[in-house]
Amino acid sequence: MSTPDPGTSVHFRLQFTGVDLGVFTTCSGLGAQVEVEQRPEGGNNGFVWQLPTRVSYPNVTMTRGLTADSTKIAAYLASLQQKVTRGTAQITALTANLQSPIATWSLREVILVRWSGPSFDPGRSEAAVETIEIAHHGFI
Repeated sequence: MSTPDPGTSVHFRLQFTGVDLGVFTTCSGLGAQVEVEQRPEGGNNGFVWQLPTRVSYPNVTMTRGLTADSTKIAAYLASLQQKVTRGTAQITALTANLQSPIATWSLREVILVRWSGPSFDPGRSEAAVETIEIAHHGFI
């Protein structure tokens, strides 16, 4: 019996409210954290209640080299000048050939909070890289 390969993806596709923003090479920040309040048990010094209070979600940061897909982000950023609205996003981990999805995470109440464009320095021969950061209110 053969088992599927583990998720060794090096590419992530980002769709923002149905708009494909292209493929990224790194994705960090997918996660959730439950904050816990501790309450000692009255009369029992050996027990402390761990009470969940709220769930928080870190911002997701995605990075890629400058490609033709960079114009999709520029068009989306131009639309933000008229009205900033929250939407949904899907981040799909893809196999190295960009054909098969490994896993998909759907996020709710998403807003693009930061975009960093490439730095150009003729004295250094590095790839031009862009980064976006999105905030969200959890998974769907």
